[in-house]
Amino acid sequence: MTDTVEARLLLETVERFVREKLKPLESEVDQADGLDTPRRQVLEQEVRALGLYGYNLPASIGGPGLSLHMLSELDEAIGHTSMPLGEVFGHLPGSLRFCTAEQQSWLVDPLLQARTHIAYALTEPGAGSDLSAVSTRAVRVAGGWQLNGYKHFISNVEHSDHVIVLAATDPAAPLKSKLSTFIVDKSNPGFVMQRKFRKMGWHGYPLSAFSLDDCFVPDSHVLGEPGQGFQIMMATINNDRIYVASKCLGMAQSLMDLVLPHARQRIAFGKPLAEQPTIQFALADCDVELHAARLITRNAAALGDAGDPAFRIAASRAKLYASEMLGRVADRVLQIFGGAGYMCDLPVERIYRDARAFRIGEGTSEMQRLQIARHLLAG
Repeated sequence: MTDTVEARLLLETVERFVREKLKPLESEVDQADGLDTPRRQVLEQEVRALGLYGYNLPASIGGPGLSLHMLSELDEAIGHTSMPLGEVFGHLPGSLRFCTAEQQSWLVDPLLQARTHIAYALTEPGAGSDLSAVSTRAVRVAGGWQLNGYKHFISNVEHSDHVIVLAATDPAAPLKSKLSTFIVDKSNPGFVMQRKFRKMGWHGYPLSAFSLDDCFVPDSHVLGEPGQGFQIMMATINNDRIYVASKCLGMAQSLMDLVLPHARQRIAFGKPLAEQPTIQFALADCDVELHAARLITRNAAALGDAGDPAFRIAASRAKLYASEMLGRVADRVLQIFGGAGYMCDLPVERIYRDARAFRIGEGTSEMQRLQIARHLLAG
């Protein structure tokens, strides 16, 4: 729980901004499958004026340096709105903490001012959770590196000025030393946008593909040291899993906020739905699972703040349980709303669609189960 006046005020500020500025736009953005650039820029600058843009970055590179526990509460609050609208808070790649002082000047500082934007590109057609299968290659040339490859399902590339690209620099090396990360300017002639994907959910939140065709990247644009790409990615993956779990909490709570008034008001067979035992059982299951997911997630965040080695598995538990919990809550709530829940007139339908992706991104449910099981058996 938030335990200081400052923390409570920060959380209340985010909740108010989501409620007053973002939620009224949800239906419009979902139907248009996009948030127009001028409006996005206005919202980003409003968030920046509140001191919240780039809220997840450490103080060492200009961020507010909030605890993981506080970030979890803020991400739950942001989870009450849709994916594209939540992005106006500037949740930036955690790997930026590996920037040099020089890179911070030309890259991070403009990002924190919302003057530029950045994406992170890891996924390929043959490489998602299996990083050993990354086929994008970076070859040493005079003054830098030449990149060739193809990335897809990459978030927000079309709005970005830079992309952090994971590529193999030593394909024959063990996984922990074969990969490197590069900062690629989207204006680079070797960077070629390929397509924007149509999706089941997350309308307005673009996922795209691009290729790198003899793309020259100077040494000044290497993030970290060559061969450090795996460590750079793993350094922030657990924080990202807490981020996903917390977003799922917000979405599930939004569903509960919608369904409880409906259950009290909707009359069926002469009495409110809320008086039907089957409805009561479904609501009770939703409540218990939501509270359990919140406890698991906050506990994982606390372990992360404490630097406890148990954080790695705790983050996997949180991401697994919260994402699957959201799917179950969304299904029950839509069922309680009946036909009205299936219609696009209510946000229940959108949240139901949006929920499904969280069981895939930042490590699938199957990958989380594998990690948890291996941890148990190793003990």
